[in-house]
Amino acid sequence: MKTPRLSRETLLVLDRFLERPADWRYGYELSRSTGLKSGTLYPILMRLQKYTLLEACWVTTEDGVPPRHTYRLTPNGLELARAKLAESRASWLLQQPTLSRG
Repeated sequence: MKTPRLSRETLLVLDRFLERPADWRYGYELSRSTGLKSGTLYPILMRLQKYTLLEACWVTTEDGVPPRHTYRLTPNGLELARAKLAESRASWLLQQPTLSRG
């Protein structure tokens, strides 16, 4: 399966997962940390899950709170996230003006 297009917003989401790559993350937490609205975030999460870059599961609690969907990077997702973010940062650095030495 080919890799999905990685928009700036998708790279931002992947960056947040890389902060704690083994941890399960809630959509609400990702929305707050990225500043992305749910209408942008959840399609990204679903697309990453479709390409098996994320895995998802439902978490239930005993205190009557409705089940919540959680996400984390798969091994393939972790590898892709690291590579694409390194590539993105290198590209960004190349686009920055150089400081002249005076």
